[in-house]
Amino acid sequence: MRILLIEDEKNLAAILKKGLEENGFAVDLSFEGEDGLYQAESCPYDAVLLDIMLPKMDGFTVLNKLREKKVPVPVLMLTSRGELEDRIKGLNTGADDYIVKPFDFTELLARLKAVIRRSRSKASPVISIDNLTIDMNSKTVTRSGKDIKLSTKEYNLLEYLALNSGRVISRTELTEHMYDTEFDLDSNIIDVYINYLRNKIDKGFRNQLIHTVRGSGYVLKGGT
Repeated sequence: MRILLIEDEKNLAAILKKGLEENGFAVDLSFEGEDGLYQAESCPYDAVLLDIMLPKMDGFTVLNKLREKKVPVPVLMLTSRGELEDRIKGLNTGADDYIVKPFDFTELLARLKAVIRRSRSKASPVISIDNLTIDMNSKTVTRSGKDIKLSTKEYNLLEYLALNSGRVISRTELTEHMYDTEFDLDSNIIDVYINYLRNKIDKGFRNQLIHTVRGSGYVLKGGT
């Protein structure tokens, strides 16, 4: 998943970025509101972590402008302002969740995963497609009860396909959601990892789950 973190405390931003990347997220940073709004409008993020007290434009204003422009990205607000009225204001403006500093990173991670699942209409952390099961909490994958060992990148790719199961996803979209802004979008790395996944997910099974749609991209679906 690709995340935008809008946080002006650079030490905290660096710590969060490192922790999120260690948990398989691609993370872009912004340190002030106007730039963060521009990035959130310009790129297809899976979620935005948004501080309230920001230079140039506060988090409430950023969130309000995103919702006015119908940007559907889920937003989790990060702030040291824990008063009830601030929480209510953030949620009423369109925030999907709210966490008060200081917070435990494991709680932030759980809340972030939850808002992403809800945005994909996946209330449960477990996704099942035919006899393939993906547990997004434990990051474990089984097929017909057999454990499948995946690298971090393989798992991230499979999870994104599963969250969008039945929808054809282009190579560009997959690359944008797996890597940050510095990555070369013209790379064939997605094709490489799709082949890795097929060898682990589909090899030896009559029912293939990962499909190529020529000229369009890839889709994960069952029933064929």
